[in-house]
Amino acid sequence: MRTNLDFSPFSRSSIGFDRIFELLENASLNADNWPPYNIVKLGEDAYRIAIVVAGFAEDELTITHEANKLVVNGAKPENEEVQYLHQGLALRPFVRRFELADHVLVEGAKLENGLLVIDLKKEIPEEMKPRRIAIKSEMTKPASKQIEGDKAA
Repeated sequence: MRTNLDFSPFSRSSIGFDRIFELLENASLNADNWPPYNIVKLGEDAYRIAIVVAGFAEDELTITHEANKLVVNGAKPENEEVQYLHQGLALRPFVRRFELADHVLVEGAKLENGLLVIDLKKEIPEEMKPRRIAIKSEMTKPASKQIEGDKAA
């Protein structure tokens, strides 16, 4: 379902939200629901994506981590020698894209029992973490300056 929403009124009055508007506009590009997948939150900063890839071998799958994007491709080589009487397995090529938040890193991936399992972790750099600022309690007195002039003694 594609809805043509115009985000230009929001763009005129907001700064730095370009990525959010881009995500909303591109949300319908991932309308294909194949292959099925799960996204699981494992902890405060740990996530797992499990994609059904039954019939695909490791060398037929590629995972690419770009800036704030995770792209999973699957493609089987064409085998002209095989003549199917019935082909019920959906082994068609696919591309599945996931938008990642800032500072989400791919920890690893494994293929087990027909599932491609990708582990993700959000790691915020130390300089971006909240830090407590110490408050000084002593008052500083302004230094008194002597104005140059006649010094009467």
